[in-house]
Amino acid sequence: MARIALIFPGQASQYVGMGREIAQTPVGEKLFFQADEALGFPLSTLCFEGPAEELTLTYNTQPAIVTVSLIAFQLLAEKGIKPEMVAGHSLGEYSALAAAGSLSFIDAVRLVRTRGQLMHDATKSVSGGMAAIIGLTPAEVEEICREASAAGIVQAANYNSPAQTAISGDKAGLEKAIELATAKGAKRAMMLPVSAPFHSSLMDPVAGQFRPELEAAAVNAAAVEVIANVTAAPETSAEEIRKNLIAQVNGPVRWTETVEYMIAQGIDTFVEVGPGKVLTGLMKKTNRDVACIPVETPESIEGLLSTLG
Repeated sequence: MARIALIFPGQASQYVGMGREIAQTPVGEKLFFQADEALGFPLSTLCFEGPAEELTLTYNTQPAIVTVSLIAFQLLAEKGIKPEMVAGHSLGEYSALAAAGSLSFIDAVRLVRTRGQLMHDATKSVSGGMAAIIGLTPAEVEEICREASAAGIVQAANYNSPAQTAISGDKAGLEKAIELATAKGAKRAMMLPVSAPFHSSLMDPVAGQFRPELEAAAVNAAAVEVIANVTAAPETSAEEIRKNLIAQVNGPVRWTETVEYMIAQGIDTFVEVGPGKVLTGLMKKTNRDVACIPVETPESIEGLLSTLG
């Protein structure tokens, strides 16, 4: 019997046309309608038809990915798929919490819309971005960030796999870090197409602004273990969940440790629930001894059920 964890993607998994197939199901039609009503604009049309430049805006991307992910989750639940644990990458943590019963669907969508808006607004006063360092260990990237900090702010932001770490900071710090990483033998060191220095101290103002939103939201204890981004450990109490979501805004995503923790607890099958296959790709770079299966459409869900027997 497979021991299953559900993992939920974050930003960069969006694409025009996502959710179109699952929107044809009763639960898809219902949740897209609820999201459109809650947000006050046709999120469904933006997902299905774009334009891409509008869908890519973080305050649109975030509720779009959460909506598609949670429709796919509901379809899995209807088929009897019950995870032992859940986790989500950055934004995906909100999907994971909704799947665990800690957040309602509507609250999750509204919270990430606000989160995205605050992050977007921050770009007007905070300059910076993110870069990916591939082919060096996390410890090597951390040392590079320490050295590059003489030029500007730069920090490890996303520990994505043992050989892929995203860094975040201001322009000068990032440029110096890329220069150092290249000199130290990184396979690739490149800027990422994001609009802000997410998961860094430059997001401190956003964390402060977002705190009242989370404190006012209805957060319940999780029904299954949610492995938090900032601790890479299971959190189920409402108090801890709120604290972790605030800390996540300006703290690193410890994704590799999150995956390794779940594997150490006996999870042997991961299901990536939502658009794209980003987390499935990262899993292949982290541990090839476990299965990771992406699901987004009714067809892919049927394929999962067939695989699980």
